[in-house]
Amino acid sequence: MDRISALRNVEDAIRAFEDGEADLADTEQRVATVLRTYATEFERDDRRAYRVVAGPGEGRVVVADAPTEAREQVAALAAVDDEVAPDDVTVEPL
Repeated sequence: MDRISALRNVEDAIRAFEDGEADLADTEQRVATVLRTYATEFERDDRRAYRVVAGPGEGRVVVADAPTEAREQVAALAAVDDEVAPDDVTVEPL
């Protein structure tokens, strides 16, 4: 799913909410599904999505140039609560 398609799908979800065709929980689920689909299909020549498969932030998804950068991003995000080094994080491409 490209960015424009994702934005259109989010707009459709918001419109359904505004028109009373969906409640907030349904709208949140629909938007989350759009974002998850966009993230799993995200890939450019210079960047891609990576999921943390082990270590702090397991399950977190970030966009980076390479696995090394993805680990650094996750470590920085996870370090808000604890001291986390990039070597503590294992990522894999989505």
